[in-house]
Amino acid sequence: MENTDIIVRVATPDDKHYAKTITDEMESSAKARGTGIAKRSPEYVQLKMEEGKAVIAVTKQGEWVGFCYIEAWGHEKFVANSGLIVNPAFRGHGVAKAIKHRIFDLSREKYPDAKIFGLTTGLAVMKINSELGYEPVTYSELTDDEEFWKGCRSCVNFDILTAKDRKNCLCTGMLYDPAQKLKEAEEKAMRDRAAAANKTVNMQPQMMVAANGAMQQQKKHRLFKDNFRLFERWLRYKRYVLLKGGNNSAASHAKKKFFLFNLF
Repeated sequence: MENTDIIVRVATPDDKHYAKTITDEMESSAKARGTGIAKRSPEYVQLKMEEGKAVIAVTKQGEWVGFCYIEAWGHEKFVANSGLIVNPAFRGHGVAKAIKHRIFDLSREKYPDAKIFGLTTGLAVMKINSELGYEPVTYSELTDDEEFWKGCRSCVNFDILTAKDRKNCLCTGMLYDPAQKLKEAEEKAMRDRAAAANKTVNMQPQMMVAANGAMQQQKKHRLFKDNFRLFERWLRYKRYVLLKGGNNSAASHAKKKFFLFNLF
């Protein structure tokens, strides 16, 4: 973080006096972006501080800088880092990134087995998420907890979400799955051991050795963080389709087909 005068830490009950300022800025920021968020009261934010499920950024002089909190869903099988907000006077100093990293660590500490997810329209947040290991996913891979989805009712795009049977919207779903990350780490360790045991490996790069000695084809996939510009193009197109909507002409379908072919 660029500004060394800013402290990012777990919020405590002593921070409750910041709650009204935080919720006011959440609402103001959502209106400025033309999007909606689940509205939260100062009392709700204070509760998160009391529970130790929030991260706050303040200056050494005590000025509020940023905030984010944790919500658990689906019997704690899913965790969301919600309400990320930064004081406009301190934007552009890496505050959001520092808060996201700290709230992610706090989520892993409190819910080590939970999948961490989020919905966002912000490319900056998506970039930070990708650094933490999140991957873009379909909405079906997120929590089915109705209480979570009720929060979307205050969003200006809620009609799009309902029209798409809650399968798509302008937000991108992103997920960190600890079980999948553990599997990937084990597979990498297996490959590293195989390479160390045989420095003159003649295997093709896409092949790996399974635990039973059998050869397995490793699934190829695009790395999200390494193909972010491609993803930006997809988001612009997704926004165009969902906001324009209803165009079922042959020309429209041909345009979509051409775009997707060149995208992937």
